[in-house]
Amino acid sequence: MTHTLSPIMAVHLSTALAALLLGPLALWSRLGREQRPQLHRWAGRVWVALMLTTTLSALGIRHSSLAIWQGFSLIHLLIPLTLVTLTVAVIAVLRGHIRRHRRSMQSLYLFALLIPGAFTLLPGRYLGRLVWGDWLGWL
Repeated sequence: MTHTLSPIMAVHLSTALAALLLGPLALWSRLGREQRPQLHRWAGRVWVALMLTTTLSALGIRHSSLAIWQGFSLIHLLIPLTLVTLTVAVIAVLRGHIRRHRRSMQSLYLFALLIPGAFTLLPGRYLGRLVWGDWLGWL
């Protein structure tokens, strides 16, 4: 079975994977005795840019069989939620509300990357078919 990846899906997938890989570095750089604030700021800014690109590119990914409205499915509800949470996190850090910033960023990593990413790998989903092929078709 041949699968083609549209340009918008390629952008979405590559920025999501980059954010998935960069996230632990941003979080780790502020842990422990020896903190690395410059690394944290650099990684955090790049991570926010990746998340914005991932989130906005999701607007261009639609599927008629899963749609509840105009090609959008339930997972698209993460778009406004992610944009709001990113905004809250950035404003929080600018105002010195570090605890709110930390909670927002950790929540985004879990609820906007890890959990949705796991769902995209289910058999029958586009990315699931790309990764697993047909050998999981029996599930």
